[in-house]
Amino acid sequence: MKRTQTMNFVDEVSKIPGGEGVKVCMQCGTCTASCPSAKLWEYTPSEIIAMVRANLRDEVLSSSSMWACLSCYSCTVRCPRDVEPTNLFHILESLAVKYGYKPRNTNMPVMYNCFVNSIKKNGRVSEFGIMLGYYMSTNPFTALGMMPVAWKLLSHGRMPISAKRIKGRRDLIKIVGKLNEIRGV
Repeated sequence: MKRTQTMNFVDEVSKIPGGEGVKVCMQCGTCTASCPSAKLWEYTPSEIIAMVRANLRDEVLSSSSMWACLSCYSCTVRCPRDVEPTNLFHILESLAVKYGYKPRNTNMPVMYNCFVNSIKKNGRVSEFGIMLGYYMSTNPFTALGMMPVAWKLLSHGRMPISAKRIKGRRDLIKIVGKLNEIRGV
């Protein structure tokens, strides 16, 4: 894992667009109460925010918590201080990948990278490509158990083997690159 910057963790996160709200959280717990997947989190959403504020960089970035975010935005909609927890958790995922942290008990960073690579390659998501990349990176033998499902999807035209690339894919890559540059990720 790369050593992260010497900057205070809460300051680093709050300087990334979407992470500004971490400093105004009042720890009301609405994000945790709103989260349909909170039971799966190593630390609850409100605990993660408190840990960021306590500068527990290594504990946060090596946890599996933010990878359990479903991006349903229930926490963001209900937050009384407009912290935007969903955006914050995605920032933490990006920082974990950037600095080479490996979360405990999850393969979600692998799925994340397969998803991002699919978009970079095609300009859109290729379900078959994502799953192929995921299983080849984690456990190819698990893919064998998924063959009946894959066959049904393929035979009914629900999952094409190859994704058609969108027009303007290079422009999309430039936009994503500029966004990453702005976010410092």
